[in-house]
This record gives sequence, structure tokens and C-alpha cells, in this order.
Amino acid sequence: MKVVWTSEAVRKLAEIEGFIAQDNSDRASDFIDHLLEKGDLTGIYPDAGRVVPELSYSEIREILVGNYRIVYRRTSLHVEILTVFEGHRLLRLDELDL
Repeated sequence: MKVVWTSEAVRKLAEIEGFIAQDNSDRASDFIDHLLEKGDLTGIYPDAGRVVPELSYSEIREILVGNYRIVYRRTSLHVEILTVFEGHRLLRLDELDL
């Protein structure tokens, strides 16, 4: 199944990379590559993620990668990565472009 990264998710990746790069630019680039690889795996295993607990919508799921959450939605045509953010935060529905 095709994986589509929303502009919000790409923006969040850039923010994460910028934050990590303040300490180590090589590590930042490597970590973003790791997040992208994990996100792209949702196209192969779209039901592997758990339902986002604070939303409880069966079509919106997440995978945990280190301290980060990759939130995605499965449609009949593709998997859409909605956002990526640090896992200690709760996700609010108004943060998603649904």
C-alpha cells in the first residue's frame, strides 16, 4: 500500500531534525531517516500500529519509534502519515488535518 506523508508530518520532521541538529547534525539526519523508514513500513503493515488512545478512532493509528509517535490513517487507497511528535505529549484532534 502506498504511504503518503502530509505536509504537516513533513513539517514536524523538519522541526525534529532542527532540534536534534543543535547537538549533532549527523545524528539528526540519521534519526529522521529512521523515522521515515518506520513510517514507510506502515504501508506494508497498516494494522500493526495501535489505535491512538486519546482519540479512539479505529482508522487513526500510531507506531512508537523511540520517544516519538508516528500517527497515520489507513484509507482504502493508501496510508497517510498525519503527524510525528514527541511521545510525552497527548495528541489533540485539532492538530490533525482531517
